[in-house]
Amino acid sequence: MNSISFPDGTQVPALGQGTWMMAEQPAQRASELAALRAGVELGLTLIDTAEMYADGESERLVGEALRGLREQVFLVSKAYPQNASHKRLPQACEASLKRLGTDRLDLYLLHWRGRVPLAETVEAMEKLVEAGKILRWGVSNLDTLDMQELIAAGGAACATDQVLYNLTRRSPEYDLLPWLLSRSIPVMAYSPIEQGRLLANTRLREVAVGLNATPAQVTLAWVLSQNQVMAIPKAGSVSHVQENRLAADLHLSASDIAALEAAFPRPSKRIPLEML
Repeated sequence: MNSISFPDGTQVPALGQGTWMMAEQPAQRASELAALRAGVELGLTLIDTAEMYADGESERLVGEALRGLREQVFLVSKAYPQNASHKRLPQACEASLKRLGTDRLDLYLLHWRGRVPLAETVEAMEKLVEAGKILRWGVSNLDTLDMQELIAAGGAACATDQVLYNLTRRSPEYDLLPWLLSRSIPVMAYSPIEQGRLLANTRLREVAVGLNATPAQVTLAWVLSQNQVMAIPKAGSVSHVQENRLAADLHLSASDIAALEAAFPRPSKRIPLEML
């Protein structure tokens, strides 16, 4: 599997596991636990969660799934914007660590921008690094101007920007992705298959048939073909995570990519970064 490098040289697999909307249905818990564990065994060792997901239950689910596997995993969580202050970020981080059953996060993200000044969030993140609670920090849902402000506020150590990016959400290609790439900041793409909404597209299905793959695998493969972009799809069953894993080995030809980008054209003008 291809790997992605963070600014400090740390490498992670380009394909990870997301957990948004997991741990919401108790009847699905056993299946979700098995999926997360199977994903780690298959090499999908980057796992992303957040204090927001299922009001913390997603973190508890991940913590349970990683018992005995923690040292194999690059663990990511995210803080609410209202918790990104000097006073509240250490408390939010400690609560996440407790739910996850670990003593540190490999990466801690500001979930989206709120009212707390970015400079204050940067300082709070850096103090968590100094304390050993997190190894590095980054952001999520910040557009180009936000990123410029973040760097100007002392945020040169930002490790990633997690954004909504897939075949139907290509606006980051205008300036955000090039800006990040020029600074060696990788992108973490959430909802890389648009929560399944794009899978019925006729041209996508035609490309998938030609590759003997599923439409979801083709969509993931397109995201993974982008420079310094990692994807974190959610999989709630072992069979689903196995399907996702195969996408990392799928090769898209130039004609495949051209067909996909014709079916899902980039917006004709720049639009603000979208969120789900």
